[in-house]
Amino acid sequence: MRFGLDVATDGPWADPRLLVELAREAESAGWDGFFVWDIFFPEEATDPVADPWIALAAVGAATSRIRIGAMVTPFPRRQPWDVARSLVTLDHLTDGRALLGAGLGWRAEELDRLGLAADMRSRVERLEEGLLIVDRLWSGEPFSHVGRQHRLADVQVLPRPIQRPRIPIWLAAGWPRTAPLRRAMQWDGVCLMAEHQFTGERISPDDVRAVAALVGLERQDAFDIAANVATLEEADGGRSVAQAMADAGATWIVELTPETVDEHLALIRRGPPQVASRNSAHGS
Repeated sequence: MRFGLDVATDGPWADPRLLVELAREAESAGWDGFFVWDIFFPEEATDPVADPWIALAAVGAATSRIRIGAMVTPFPRRQPWDVARSLVTLDHLTDGRALLGAGLGWRAEELDRLGLAADMRSRVERLEEGLLIVDRLWSGEPFSHVGRQHRLADVQVLPRPIQRPRIPIWLAAGWPRTAPLRRAMQWDGVCLMAEHQFTGERISPDDVRAVAALVGLERQDAFDIAANVATLEEADGGRSVAQAMADAGATWIVELTPETVDEHLALIRRGPPQVASRNSAHGS
């Protein structure tokens, strides 16, 4: 079991120096992952927003152990060749600590406002084609592609990533919808959305257990299941919640961003809860 932090990039978290400070604190306190938001428009219209890749470069240069990435990058808004090169650069900067989180985009409104196709079919195509392009460009070999959403002619990205066979790719998925999960199972992991898609309630250990069972039917190799939790107010420091998620099959626990920076610092300095390891064929 590994423990990560979901980190906002808007409002007070838009200060890249604060993000570096939080990441240093997190590494010192024993956290395993530091995952920032990739958003363009903030929740509050007048709030500032930090660029995730510039912030992650600063975080990567200021840390030495913790895994970092954006959670998640909306492929309908990003060009895959830019994502490929940014991640390779981040991977080399951090000696192989980069992770790519990818998704369809949280809000269709964001795509509409930027003049991008917001219908679900186009978003799915851009994600699936984009991931294929990123993976092939990471091979370091010239690559051409003609698809419904992207066209490339003899494009090469060098250097190759440090990590093999590639930088890990996690896809966002809302449970109990199975299509996003099956899409994620073509790659290296799934980042479960914090809320159940039908009930709106927080994802439970039973939900994670159902996800792990479905994954187990199709994947016998390593595959990460990341579950979002919010345990700042838990009297036991989140141990019971984390243990239940671990027992259900989660390989990562990712703590959601609290309401304030002070609360975030308190959560980080508390450190990740200690749980008993669970033997599993999935995850790292």
